[in-house]
Amino acid sequence: MTTAVLPEDKLDFKRIFPIFVIVLVDLLGLTIIIPLLPLYAATYGADAFTIGLLGASYPLMQFIGAPILGSLSDRYGRKRVLVISQLGTFIGFMLLGLAGSLWMLFLARILDGLSGANITAAQAAITDSTTEKTRAQGLGLLGAAFGLGFIIGPIIAFASLALSNNNYHIPAFVAAGFSLVSIILTVVWFKETLPAEKRGQSSDHKGTPGLGRILMALRQPFVGTLLLLMFLQQLIFGGFENLIPLFNLSRLGMNASGNANIFVFVGIIIVLVQGYFIGKWSRRFGERNLIYAGLALLSLGLILTSITPGQTLPGYSKAAMVAELTQGEYRQGEATTISVPIPEDGNDGWLGLAWILVAMIPAAVGGGLLSPSINSLLTQNASGDVGGTLGISTALVSAANAITPIIGSAIFQVLGSTAPFLIGGIILAGLYFVARSSIPAAGAAALQSSPG
Repeated sequence: MTTAVLPEDKLDFKRIFPIFVIVLVDLLGLTIIIPLLPLYAATYGADAFTIGLLGASYPLMQFIGAPILGSLSDRYGRKRVLVISQLGTFIGFMLLGLAGSLWMLFLARILDGLSGANITAAQAAITDSTTEKTRAQGLGLLGAAFGLGFIIGPIIAFASLALSNNNYHIPAFVAAGFSLVSIILTVVWFKETLPAEKRGQSSDHKGTPGLGRILMALRQPFVGTLLLLMFLQQLIFGGFENLIPLFNLSRLGMNASGNANIFVFVGIIIVLVQGYFIGKWSRRFGERNLIYAGLALLSLGLILTSITPGQTLPGYSKAAMVAELTQGEYRQGEATTISVPIPEDGNDGWLGLAWILVAMIPAAVGGGLLSPSINSLLTQNASGDVGGTLGISTALVSAANAITPIIGSAIFQVLGSTAPFLIGGIILAGLYFVARSSIPAAGAAALQSSPG
């Protein structure tokens, strides 16, 4: 008796590749901005809490828009929604480049967030183009696009800062350029993955308002468990992403260019995990075990980060750091107070950098495993409402991302730079044990209740 490799067991790369490229180009804009946005805000005198509010503005608006746009993609197709959301991203980046004050940074992120269904539409398109057996790998490739973005985007940010004498406006315009390219690629190259005859076939609550749909989804036994897990793990991981540039500044004296290099390192790890290993691991161990591993590794990474030695990089100068944050060409003649803690001179070395790089490994691997594994299980239990369910998943991630910068930055400001990471690591360790007991039971119940 021989075992044949069925077509549904193999990922159709020809169908996935255009989605992958479009998402990658679109993400280049985002990953150019992420490493420098907290320091960009600091140039306008923002303290850690205000920077947290800025970080929260995008996901808060995405929380409002993503479920609506996700459901619209089920009704009208993926391509239209993808183009609309990309247009909002392009305008947001242009406003970011034109910003002359802190409120304009907020306006740019709010506009981008309201139209931020890019990833939801792409996830739905991946789901349309995969089977249950290849879905984790397909969604993992989408995550690999994030990883590549975190490699290429920060390099572009580093280069544009170097060529512009640390003018933080220039990377924003470069990001807008990549966003424009992604719009063109979507219009010209992307082929609709949801045929007209399959649109509007979601469950009978498709007219329910966004918040009502979220509550209804959370009450579903297995889907609700997975959505809650997605929210809680992102509540911790989102704070990590948002605060790591400020942490590196205050502990290691690392500027925007240095943080860009850290993001490149993390991106390489994510590409390896989500672009190659997750497909093999999901087939061998299953998505549930990958979720357990992701929680444990991310917890370890955050705890290691929290105890990073406070040692600045060799050649660090506090005066030079203050000058970079206050006296760029576009800020000449303006009196700006830096409200974020900046380390003093006289404690240089390599230990702090080496430590943070080691801590990034389990954090990146754990974070890389969680989202595609959870979303893969979600799509297998979405009962025909794939776009809407992924929209709710994205909305909960956005809600977590909106809450955690505010909470995390407040903890950062009151208890110190290490506290958010230590607290987050401890919570994730507890969440690991909760998941071990709740996911199998919930999954079994869901499978028993499913038809057929």
